Amino acid sequence: MKKLSARRRHPLAALVVLLLALAATGGLYAAFAPADKAQADVAAQSLAIDEGKKLFAVGCSSCHGLNGQGSSDGPSLVGVGSAAVDFQVGTGRMPAQQPGAQVPRKKNIYSQAEIDQLAAFVASLGPGPVTPREEQYTSTNPEDLSKGGELFRTNCAQCHNFAGQGGALTKGKYAPSLEGVDAKHIYEAMQTGPQNMPSFPDTTMPEEQKKQIVAFVRHTTNDEPNPGGLTLGSLGPVTEGLFGWIFGLGVLIAVAIWVAAHTTKAKKS
Repeated sequence: MKKLSARRRHPLAALVVLLLALAATGGLYAAFAPADKAQADVAAQSLAIDEGKKLFAVGCSSCHGLNGQGSSDGPSLVGVGSAAVDFQVGTGRMPAQQPGAQVPRKKNIYSQAEIDQLAAFVASLGPGPVTPREEQYTSTNPEDLSKGGELFRTNCAQCHNFAGQGGALTKGKYAPSLEGVDAKHIYEAMQTGPQNMPSFPDTTMPEEQKKQIVAFVRHTTNDEPNPGGLTLGSLGPVTEGLFGWIFGLGVLIAVAIWVAAHTTKAKKS
């Protein structure tokens, strides 16, 4: 008892008690507070999945099956991830109006909240590419434009054209124009490889490179001026030559007819 009493009178006794109290408070908070937040997150995710399943049953199950297992009219969605849903539904490609060589982009019929719910349900079917965060596809570095241009010309220009205006493929398919496409959807297309496009996962093309390509495409298709005037689709010398033949040769033919007609009149008079 005398030893305990002596320790209580020690100058550092109050400091030790304070440290123990802080440690106990922090431990209790760590034990209980995260659990509440985790439970709230799990509940919100579960609600999103349930709502997404209802939307899926109405708008998607006729082709993809009630559980996304696929059918003769649509592929399985197990493992495609939330990024694929956000891209396909956000660009209006899904639900598809009719089967064909390629599903075109159109006005989407779902709100972003509904798209998120559909994505949550499909993501619950199996792991896949996750919808990117804004910082993953938004660049603030001016150097990304030149680096993105190099990457785009190496990996994308063969199909989408060097200016991102799209181009024809085989059997009625085509690489769509990238003009006006949302930055997030460009990133998601590289993640998931929709329709005829190959996928570029982080193991093949790191996140930073995808961000650079998005920066280049957005600048080229939306911001870059065209001092030369009419772009003719930015398809290069083929369309320029065709324009010259059709309109240039047409003007020459019209002039020749006009000269011949006036020459005939002059001879008759």
